[in-house]
Amino acid sequence: RIPAPLCCRRASLGALPPTPVTSLCHTRLSCFLLPPVHIHTRSPSLPPPPSFHRSRSIRWQASRSPMGCFQSKPAGKPLPPDADAALPPDDSADPEAANGADGAGADGDDKDGAKRAVPVFREFGLAELRAATKGFSADLIVSESGEKAPNVVYRGRLDGGRLIAVKRFSRLSWPDPQQFLAEAAGVGKVRHKRLVNLIGCCAEGDERLLVAEYMPNDTLSKHLFHWDKQPLPWEMRLRVAHYIAQALDHCNAENRKIYHDLNAYRVLFDEEGDPRLSSFGLMKNSRDGKSYSTNLAYTPPEFLRTGRVIAESVIYSYGTVLLDLLSGKHIPPSHALDLIRGKNILLLMDSSLEGQYANEDASKLVDLASKCLQFEARDRPNIKYLLSSVGPLQKQKEVASHVLMGITKTASVLPTILSPLGKACAGMDLTAVHDILLKTGYKDDEGAENELSFQEWTQQVQEMLNTKKFGDIAFRDKDFKTAIDYYSKLVGMMSVPSATVFARRSFSYLMNGQSELALRDAMQAQVCMPEWPTAFYLQALALSKLGMETDAQDMLNDGATFEAKKQNSWRG
Repeated sequence: RIPAPLCCRRASLGALPPTPVTSLCHTRLSCFLLPPVHIHTRSPSLPPPPSFHRSRSIRWQASRSPMGCFQSKPAGKPLPPDADAALPPDDSADPEAANGADGAGADGDDKDGAKRAVPVFREFGLAELRAATKGFSADLIVSESGEKAPNVVYRGRLDGGRLIAVKRFSRLSWPDPQQFLAEAAGVGKVRHKRLVNLIGCCAEGDERLLVAEYMPNDTLSKHLFHWDKQPLPWEMRLRVAHYIAQALDHCNAENRKIYHDLNAYRVLFDEEGDPRLSSFGLMKNSRDGKSYSTNLAYTPPEFLRTGRVIAESVIYSYGTVLLDLLSGKHIPPSHALDLIRGKNILLLMDSSLEGQYANEDASKLVDLASKCLQFEARDRPNIKYLLSSVGPLQKQKEVASHVLMGITKTASVLPTILSPLGKACAGMDLTAVHDILLKTGYKDDEGAENELSFQEWTQQVQEMLNTKKFGDIAFRDKDFKTAIDYYSKLVGMMSVPSATVFARRSFSYLMNGQSELALRDAMQAQVCMPEWPTAFYLQALALSKLGMETDAQDMLNDGATFEAKKQNSWRG
């Protein structure tokens, strides 16, 4: 089944008529589902572009065949000898090795048998990460303190399409690059399904960068303190407490007993809605070992006394996270303990949770938080005690996290092979895209019954051919404004639309900074040729420019699917 064109699925955007897709979509009649669009950049009658918003996820209605996770290139600089010894073995990309022995479901079982493959830890080149983050663009900052944070986190996309999170340390944090690489490689060896796994690092010049998996569904802080749809349900809060305890238990087993600055910002939600603990906290913020950047009211007492962090400090910080989960707001531990001692537990509890929990369960979690927050480190429980206390409180282990949270499950990004054009679009390499479109010419239009030379030879057709020629010359010479003018005129003259003309005008709009019009033309190209990979790749490019990364990834996957289908038909 051919995916419905973007325009037919989102007619409500107001840009295109809500013409339903019929079984004739794969025939030449599909070209007439939408009228040719007459767009002139200097025309006062320019139709309004579609209104796109980040919150409006544009999804294909058709079912997709699974294609696995994009893998980043294995190329990269060799790590120093001491760091190399800390690298995980090559089988760390194996799901069993990467994610722990059990599965990824709410109760430890993976319902569909799928496992997340994590790339082998490697050193990235600075140029690669600069390209992935569009020059460390402020628009791609995802850390909640924005540019004010001492160490900023960016969203990025690697050449192969994989989304990543890049933590950029301040220049003076790690003066010695070898020490930084060794520390990062040690953290990169710790892999688990409850962790946001570290997949690489970079230490070129003054830059010190960590690269981790990207989590698309925000932080615990956002869901607890700044929610806009629904408060985090009680059952989900219990799952957070349990999963984070599992993550800490695994770190303990890997002899990583110190976790720096554990708080609600360090817990992130993956594409399934499952909470995971950031691996960034396994590494110090600087070589001097400063471990706490949050309010001192939330730091372990021993850190305030000695400036040192011990294994029991992590338990104290876990207790502060429990307070966040119970109250839905920031409460200093000293104030919370006063409420607990005074048996004013109801004043501590988040009022939005009323009716969702049994009083006995709430009391048990409050009691656990109280134990974790003991002043003397020796009086705090160990991690095994946390697991045995929180685990039995969960009542809905079989319900998926994304269902509990009321979020739309993000489709997995699966491994696929992209053509040169697909790779260029995924990597936002506009020069390469232009070169490929030039080289391909109008070959893909052949057989679509819209080759200009087959039309009746009249003076009007001669004018049309001249218009096409001048448009192609402008496109070749990268005079994209002129190309838009000629191609717009050509679209109005042709009795049968050309997918290639729409594709070229789409790219010209992109180069002219008009991403919404570029997306519209790429959609028109797909209407003309519903299985044309180029149309999907150009939509991906335009969607990326509009900041709609999830939808862009969908387009890349669909383009690759049709490309593979075409290649298989040639072989057959």
